Amino acid sequence: MQRSKRRSIGIWIYFALAFLAGSYFTFAAVQGDSGVFRRAEIIAESETLQRELAVLETEVARMENLTRRLSDDYLDLDLLDEQARDVLGLMRSDEIVIR
Repeated sequence: MQRSKRRSIGIWIYFALAFLAGSYFTFAAVQGDSGVFRRAEIIAESETLQRELAVLETEVARMENLTRRLSDDYLDLDLLDEQARDVLGLMRSDEIVIR
């Protein structure tokens, strides 16, 4: 009787430890640093960064176009006139400024 009671307690301890270990690893798989929730956060952050990258690439392309249009090889006089007005506040003598 005593021996079977000790075995049943040992089995209960074994299953309790196995359950605790399984619970820990399940929790770590879901909530841990490399878990399911962290992966979802990383994917969402990646999508946000991809959108920001697309906006920045568009802005860089626009600036490169403006730079090329003001270069020595290709001078866009309309753009030069616009920049002189904006940056330096210049205007032609035949223009009237209304505020």
